[in-house]
Amino acid sequence: MSKQREHPASSGLKHLNIVVTGKVQGVFFRASTKAVADQMGIKGLVKNQKDGTVYIEAEGKPLMLDAFLDWCKEGPEKAKVEEVTVTEAELKDFKNFDVVKKNLLW
Repeated sequence: MSKQREHPASSGLKHLNIVVTGKVQGVFFRASTKAVADQMGIKGLVKNQKDGTVYIEAEGKPLMLDAFLDWCKEGPEKAKVEEVTVTEAELKDFKNFDVVKKNLLW
């Protein structure tokens, strides 16, 4: 009997879309988010939004995502996080965690 490769949706992984509001741009939030995500084995992306928020897509195991969200609520030293909004979404099967420098749609 051959063993099938487990599909990400059945692997226990979750995908979260996260919006962080407050003083979160110009304080190394994206770079710090990548460092924390890499340490936790979380895949996805982080980018600054035109409205001054930081947008994150994160995929990982639920326990690690909970710890990651706890970090997002604090952010790096110079950040002042006011609100973190989280919505669950479909897995995208990210391979890495990337910092997006520019949004080509702006």
